[in-house]
Parts: sequence; structure tokens; C-alpha cells
Amino acid sequence: MALLMGVSATAWAQQTSLRDASVQAQQAQAALQKKIDAADDETRELLTRLRDASREASRLERYNDELARRNKAQQALIEKRRAAIEQLSVTREALPGQLRDMVSQLRTLIEADLPFLREERLARVDSLNAMLDDSEMSAADKLDRVLSAWRTELDYGREMDTWQGRLVGDGERQVDYLRVGRIGLYYLTPDGREGGVWRADAEEWQPLEGDALDELRKGLRIARDQRAPALLDLPVSIAVETQSTNEANSSAKDEESS
Repeated sequence: MALLMGVSATAWAQQTSLRDASVQAQQAQAALQKKIDAADDETRELLTRLRDASREASRLERYNDELARRNKAQQALIEKRRAAIEQLSVTREALPGQLRDMVSQLRTLIEADLPFLREERLARVDSLNAMLDDSEMSAADKLDRVLSAWRTELDYGREMDTWQGRLVGDGERQVDYLRVGRIGLYYLTPDGREGGVWRADAEEWQPLEGDALDELRKGLRIARDQRAPALLDLPVSIAVETQSTNEANSSAKDEESS
């Protein structure tokens, strides 16, 4: 009986030892698993940080490239403005003389042009000359005035206009004028019976009769918005040069014959 009890105690001790060893092994395995899981979490976190850092690096690289392009464009703009500033001083020195040249050329244009509104246009030139002597007016304002006068003259070449005034060459007669751009200047008496076209080459009026006089009356009504626009069959004031055209045709014929 004592022997049996000793064997049972020994077996119990062995079972307890095995159970403890198993528990310890399980605990060790659990601790190891925790370390593995922790290592996996750390690895995933590191990988996430690495991807984020890579994206941030790519974004910064693109941003730096964009900044480099902007800096290059700004540098070119700075150089351009620096050159403009350097040129500005030269322009300021040359501007007064250029303005006087432009006003002088404007007078020459008016004096050589068809004799319409000549007194008004020359008075504008005189006003410009007086303005250029005004020391209190800025150069920019003077330039605007001169350019405005030139634009007014250029607009004359694109307009049809009519007005009443004394006949050029015969200040005693009041007539109705018709101007078609810069190619035709005409007059019609108030009773509509007499009219003429200014011939620039002869600097005199050439009478209009018959159909031409009818066309002149039609042109005046068009200019006064009394009828719809239409083509006018009128002689022009400026002689058409045909010499260059003839020379071109002659050259073409010579080439064909050769």
C-alpha cells in the first residue's frame, strides 16, 4: 500500500511537471507570437511610412521642378524689364524730337491731301505744336494727343462723310460736300443742279453731268442715312497709276515668249 502511494505521488509530480512545462511552453509561444505580431505591425508601419515618404519626395521633386521653371521665366522677365528700363531712358530723350517729327509729317499729309476740312485739320496741327511747348504736360499725355490726331486722320480714309461749307476755290458759294474716304471729294449746289469732283492732279474741280450727277445725289443721300448703302459709279479724285501694272504685264508677256 505504501509502495502504491509512492508511485502515485511520483506520477502526480511528473504530471504536474509536464503540465507546468506545457504551460510555460504555451506562454513562451504566446510571447513569441506577440513579438512576431509586434514585428509585423512595425514592419507594416515602416512600409507605410516608406511609401508616404516616397510619395512626398516625388511631390517635392515635381514642386521643385515647377519652381525651377517659374524662376527661369521670372528671371527672363526681369531681364526683359531691365532692358526695357535701360531703353526707356533713351526713348525719353528721343521722344520730344519724334513727337515734333510726327506733327510735322501730319501737316505734310494734310497739305498734300484732298482739300476737305483743311482749316479744321490744320488748326489741330497748330494746337499740337503749341501743346509740345507746354512744359507742364507730361510726355505720355503729349504722345496720347499726337496719336489721337493721327488716328483721326487715318479714320478719314475709311469713312463716307457729308457737310456744308464754302466751295474751295470759290468762297462765295455755299455747297454740300461728299467725301468718300481719301479717294473722292465732291460738291453739289443746294439746288442740286451743279456738282463736281476734285481732281488732285490738276488741283481744281471737274464738273459732273448726267448720270454722274445723279450718282452724286445718291451718294449724298447714302451719307445722310436717307437710303440704303449702294455702289456709286463716280469718278475718283486720285489718279490711278497704271505704269507699274503695265510694266508687270509686259514682264509676264516677255517670260511667256521666252
